[in-house]
Amino acid sequence: MAGKNLKCMACGSKVAAELQNLFDTRFGIDNVWNICRCVDCGMEQTCPLPSPGELKKLYEEYYNFGGEKGTRYTRLRERFLTSSLYRIWLGMDGDVSFHKKQGSGRLLDIGCNEGRGLKIYQRNGFEAEGLEPNEKASAVACEHGFKVHTEPLEQFKPARPYDVCVLSNVLEHSLDPKQMLSHVRRILKPGGQIWVSCPNSQSRLRFLFGRYWINWHVPFHITHFSEKTLRYVLEDSGFAIERTKNITPGLWVAHSILSFLFARPGSVNRCLRSPLLVASLMLVIRFVFFPILWLGNLSGRGDCLVVVGKKSADYADYTD
Repeated sequence: MAGKNLKCMACGSKVAAELQNLFDTRFGIDNVWNICRCVDCGMEQTCPLPSPGELKKLYEEYYNFGGEKGTRYTRLRERFLTSSLYRIWLGMDGDVSFHKKQGSGRLLDIGCNEGRGLKIYQRNGFEAEGLEPNEKASAVACEHGFKVHTEPLEQFKPARPYDVCVLSNVLEHSLDPKQMLSHVRRILKPGGQIWVSCPNSQSRLRFLFGRYWINWHVPFHITHFSEKTLRYVLEDSGFAIERTKNITPGLWVAHSILSFLFARPGSVNRCLRSPLLVASLMLVIRFVFFPILWLGNLSGRGDCLVVVGKKSADYADYTD
């Protein structure tokens, strides 16, 4: 039974089935999962939970960077991310990866993959480093001159603490988000910042697309945060919330549409990797449906939660 003997990762209370028989709409993994909701705090999580070993195998087989270079998709992506058009697009569409933020000091991008974000953070003034357990991806980032650490976060002991830690669409992948946040706090300077973005489980698109909402992303998205539950786990892990906002990226809306139209159980959804199709949809979404997306963001029902937090002074660091 969905949720049997499963406890909430935020507060430890019981969970109950909320949405059943979801399938992987991206890679064609042949299985089904449920979404369970905590009866007390309301946080949602994927169930049954994969074991760390199962999750590692899934990432290695389906998800993580495997050395893709020189394809049409990667060439177009690289040209776009390094162009002035990208900064203009961020101003219109919203910045869920903190690529517009200027500053200085030591920044750690947790889950940096092959280092696309590191290049941008460095251009924006930061001394950027990465943490990426996928050695193929980290090797590519290192080729570009970045320092990338490959050990698990819980084993990572930097020589000096960081001014900023970035969790851009990473926290929802964790099997223990509170432990992850505690370790992030441990490696931050006093008063250091945490930048978090993740899908909003109270998004209007979640209810519009149902089981085809792209951000269920089972089984890789483990926790599904609302603004309330994200605030709870951050504050309970020793962070004070400084700023929150909702953003609905055109890419995410386009992917939900393509999921609804083309996703089939057990089949790879190749439309998600079609640059022309995805870009065309993004432009239509951004310029035709802008008022609807803007109102959704304003009402707290945007697709992405973006939070900046600060390491609290009156909280003990994780020492295990």
